[in-house]
Amino acid sequence: MKILMVLTSHDKLGDTGKKTGFWLEEFAAPYYVLQEAGADITLASPKGGQPPLDPSSDADGAQTEATKRFKSDDAAQKVLANTHVLSTINADDYDAIFYPGGHGPLWDLAEDTDSIKLLETFAQSDRPIGAVCHAPAIFKHPKGRDGKPIVSGKAVTGFTNTEEDAVGLTDVVPFLVEDMLKANGGDYQKADDWASFVLTDGKLVTGQNPASSEDAAKQLLALLK
Repeated sequence: MKILMVLTSHDKLGDTGKKTGFWLEEFAAPYYVLQEAGADITLASPKGGQPPLDPSSDADGAQTEATKRFKSDDAAQKVLANTHVLSTINADDYDAIFYPGGHGPLWDLAEDTDSIKLLETFAQSDRPIGAVCHAPAIFKHPKGRDGKPIVSGKAVTGFTNTEEDAVGLTDVVPFLVEDMLKANGGDYQKADDWASFVLTDGKLVTGQNPASSEDAAKQLLALLK
């Protein structure tokens, strides 16, 4: 199993002067789920190198078993510090693709032409695609063979409007994940705020929030077995 994980390179939280990036749990938990299943994992990001970490995801209250494990895993840290430049990635080399969230993807991966092309290639060749929390922002532009958004008619989830409101960023983000997925024809579903909730529809796996990251990776793996 060759799996590509794509992380954000964007580190500015709008005009707030604060930093953002990827969410540590949403990278670490899936990384270890996939690694323990024997997957050959490649990491990429638009700019390559070390992707920016959302400092909020490194706070004491955001720590999980997976994030603690990552902090003592020199090998994983080295891999993360040297992500491939996304434009150099060949979709044909991978069996599945997974996007961790954090607010960063709303700005870069949602609009990134290399990411859009990858997603369209995976969708049109019926290979598994996973995205958790804010990462379903990547589905803003990619289209399927029928010319419709690849989430059109699919059961999908992602960070809810009420969760965004709870973190006080509704007026900061360029768009709301829930609203965009609905606008693109997705059958948007959600559980209680902050509860783990993952949907698989065909080869598309989406998770609602950080708590959903481990289960999202497990459901992606199930599609490869």
